[in-house]
Amino acid sequence: MRQTMWAAVLGAASLVMAGCATSPASLPAPSDIPLLDQRFGGTPPPALLPSAHRVTDSSEAMRAYLRDRIQPQARLKDPRRGLLEALYTQGELKLEYDSDLTRTADEAFDARSGNCLSLALMTAAFARDMGLPVQFRMVFNEAQWSRSGDLEIYAGHINLALGRKPGEMRVLGDDAAWLVVDFLPGEDLRKQRVMELDERTVIAMYYNNRAAELLSRGELRQAYWWARAAVNQDPRFMAGLNTLGVVYRRAGEQATAEHVFRQVLAREPGNVQALSNLIGALRVAGRQAEADGLGERLAQLQPYPPFRFYDLGLEAMRAGDYAKARELFQREISRTSGYHDFYFWLALSYYGSGDLRGAREAMRQAEASSTSSSQRQLYAAKLAHLQAQIASQRRQQ
Repeated sequence: MRQTMWAAVLGAASLVMAGCATSPASLPAPSDIPLLDQRFGGTPPPALLPSAHRVTDSSEAMRAYLRDRIQPQARLKDPRRGLLEALYTQGELKLEYDSDLTRTADEAFDARSGNCLSLALMTAAFARDMGLPVQFRMVFNEAQWSRSGDLEIYAGHINLALGRKPGEMRVLGDDAAWLVVDFLPGEDLRKQRVMELDERTVIAMYYNNRAAELLSRGELRQAYWWARAAVNQDPRFMAGLNTLGVVYRRAGEQATAEHVFRQVLAREPGNVQALSNLIGALRVAGRQAEADGLGERLAQLQPYPPFRFYDLGLEAMRAGDYAKARELFQREISRTSGYHDFYFWLALSYYGSGDLRGAREAMRQAEASSTSSSQRQLYAAKLAHLQAQIASQRRQQ
C-alpha cells in the first residue's frame, strides 16, 4: 500500500508525490520562490485548501468511534495494539487501500479507504487522541513509478511508529518502545531504512499529493494552489517545489519553470526528477545544446530511465514479437515490481504467444498490485476470462 506521491516528468514530466493553525494559502512564500498567483486566478478557489489542522485532526465521528469501539478494547492490552486491532486486524472498519485520492484523516475514516499517507494520517489522529506519541517515517526503498497520461509519478512510502504513553505500565513480554505500523504488505520492517519526518513535512506531502492528482486530470489552476500550499508548508520539501515547476511547465511558463527546477538542483544536485524536467523546459525553449549537456549528466545518474524497458516492450508488442516483449516487461518488473500495468502487459505478451497459464499468473499479479478498487475489478474480470479459457481448453483435451 504505497503512496506518498511525488510529482515527477512532462512528456514525461516528473512529479514526486508522499502543523499550523492557518490556511496554507495565507502563509507567505519563501522570498526566493517565484509565485504566479495572478496567472492562476489571484486567489485559490473557495474552500479548496484545508488547513493543516484539518488535514491531521480527528472528526467528531472519529472521536465517537474511539470512545465506543476502540478504547474498551485498548484498556485490556497495550493501547497501541488495541488501536491497531480495532482499525485493521479485526477488519471492523473494512478499510480498503485506494490510491485514487489522497485523503485527510477524517476523509479516510469516512471513506473507509486511503493510500498509505491517508491511512497514516488517520491512524495518527486516533493515536494522538489516545495520548500516544507518534512518529511519521519516510521509508527508503526501491522507487515505484507509475504513469498518468504524460506524467510519470514516483511513489515513495511512508509509515508511522506509535510510542507508549508516558508512565504506562508495560505488558509482560512486550518491551518495544515503538510499534511500527506499515500499510505495505510484505515489508520486512527490520530491514527498512527510515528517516523520521516532522508533521510539517507530512502535511506538505499531503498538499503535494493532491497537486499531483489534480495535475494528472489537467486541472492546472487548482493544482497550482495545492503545490503552492506544499511549498509554503515546508520549503525544505523539494518534491513540492518540483511539482510547482511542473505546473508552470504545463501552463506554458517555461522561464519560471526553469528557474524553479534550477532552485531544486541547487539544493539537491542529484535530483533526477528536477533534472529531467529542466531538460524538458530547455528543449521547449529551443536550447538543445544545453539540454543535451544536461542529458549526459542525467544518463550518468540514471542510465535507464523509468519505463525504458516497458516502452520497448510496447514497441515489440506492436511488432508482434511477443517473446521479446515478454523479456522486456520482465526486465522492467525486475527493477520496479509494484506497478500493475507492467504485469498487465506481461499477461498480454503471454496471451499473444498462446501461453494462457502464463497470462493468468501475470494477470493475478496485476490484480494484486493494483491500487484502486476500479483497477482491481477490471483485472478480476480479465482474470476470470482467462480462467474460463483455460477451463475450456482442458475440456477439449
